[in-house]
Amino acid sequence: MFEQATTFGGISVDDLDAARRFYGETLGLGIREAMGGITVELPGGTHLWVYPKADHRPATFTVLNFSVPDIDAAVDALTAAGVTMAIYPGMHQDERGIARGRSVQRGPDIAWFTDPAGNILSVLQEGD
Repeated sequence: MFEQATTFGGISVDDLDAARRFYGETLGLGIREAMGGITVELPGGTHLWVYPKADHRPATFTVLNFSVPDIDAAVDALTAAGVTMAIYPGMHQDERGIARGRSVQRGPDIAWFTDPAGNILSVLQEGD
């Protein structure tokens, strides 16, 4: 049924201009206008459709993960760009917001942050 299909995700925001600046300028991703919103060009050749929604409510879970080779470098770059890492109670994060799961066999090292609309994103480092 879907052998010839392509896929992409979509998220809503309450301020498309703020999202355009965040994804394009802060995160440095390619942006183009599309379908009444913007298309964010993601690493690996995929994209995310970001569209305005007046009654937007962010999800309470991570909607987009960036798998990186060096989580410390990624967190440093995000912080330098003005992004605040989120701290969640019970997630065993260090002072930089990184949950170090690899060293205790609890999954990847991961750190969370939000876009201006409150959508939860992460950077994570898998494996050794």
